[in-house]
Amino acid sequence: MAKFVLAYKGGQMASSETERQAVMAAWGKWFGSLGTAVVDPGNPFGESASVAADRSVKNGAPSALTGYSILTADSLKAALELAKGCPVLRSGGSVEVYETFNVM
Repeated sequence: MAKFVLAYKGGQMASSETERQAVMAAWGKWFGSLGTAVVDPGNPFGESASVAADRSVKNGAPSALTGYSILTADSLKAALELAKGCPVLRSGGSVEVYETFNVM
C-alpha cells in the first residue's frame, strides 16, 4: 500500500455553530468510511508564507492550501476514488492527491 497526501484547497468555513457541527459530522462520517486507509486525518492550515529561491519571503503561500490528510491506497486511482467523498468538495473546495515515497 502506498501513502497519499490529500491537499485541500478552498472551501468555506461554517457561518454558525449549527453549521460547524454539521460540517464536523460530515468529516467524521467520511473518515469513518475510510477505515484503516486513514494514516493521519490531518488538520486545516492557518496563516502561511513562502520562501523563494533567492531566499526572499512573501506572506501567503501561492498554492492557497487549506489543509491535508494522509491515506493509504493501492494506487493513485484508488486514492482519487477515496478523495471523491471528501466534505471539502461540498463547500466549493478541491482536493489534490499526491503519492508519497519513502526515501529516508
